[in-house]
Amino acid sequence: MIKVSGLHKKFGNLHVLKGIDSHISKGEVVVVIGPSGSGKSTFLRCLNLLEEPSDGEIVFEGISITDKKQDINRLRQKMGMVFQQFNLFPHMNVLDNIMLSPMKTKNVSKEVSKKKAMELLKRINLQDKASNFPKQLSGGQKQRIAIVRALAMEPDVMLFDEPTSALDPEMVGEVLKVMKELAAEGMTMVVVTHEMGFAKEVADRVILMDEGVIQEEGTPEQIFNNPQNVRTQEFLSKVLY
Repeated sequence: MIKVSGLHKKFGNLHVLKGIDSHISKGEVVVVIGPSGSGKSTFLRCLNLLEEPSDGEIVFEGISITDKKQDINRLRQKMGMVFQQFNLFPHMNVLDNIMLSPMKTKNVSKEVSKKKAMELLKRINLQDKASNFPKQLSGGQKQRIAIVRALAMEPDVMLFDEPTSALDPEMVGEVLKVMKELAAEGMTMVVVTHEMGFAKEVADRVILMDEGVIQEEGTPEQIFNNPQNVRTQEFLSKVLY
């Protein structure tokens, strides 16, 4: 579904990504781990051109999205994105937050959009919050709303950028539960996270990044039980208790 070739990203003199080659297959859950500052989030944000690569090519569903001629906004409609911060519109209630994008970008009618939004809210057991505003919700509730807002666009792939890092520990589980259900249903997912339990349980493949390159990748069993790279071993010794 996504093929990345020779991906570089520089911010001035800072060389953040140094020639990444990777791929994400349809239905695959790929979890990206690594220390802070390793380039994980930059890599994820390059996948839908929220960050423009300095060099290299990204092909999504057979289309080179790094080609300047492509309509990136149209392609982005097929890529759901969930951030660390929830990015809900504070002046809109929950229902309107979810309905906005399908109505604006896909010309879905208000009636159809509302029906879909309520179905999604029911799925995460927050249908009673439809008329609430973001400030009336907990962090875990906001992040679950952010996930279903992305799902309302019926994307082909979901990108998660450390979706639980801004949450209180007791709220992490309710967000990860939604993500696990998505994975079980076959949603293609790329997840940058510090949640090693999630990576072990849900990932088809784990990528460890450091210093702007992929140091090692493999199944959760390979990465967590038998890492080959010294940098992987060092990192995991610090995060696994």
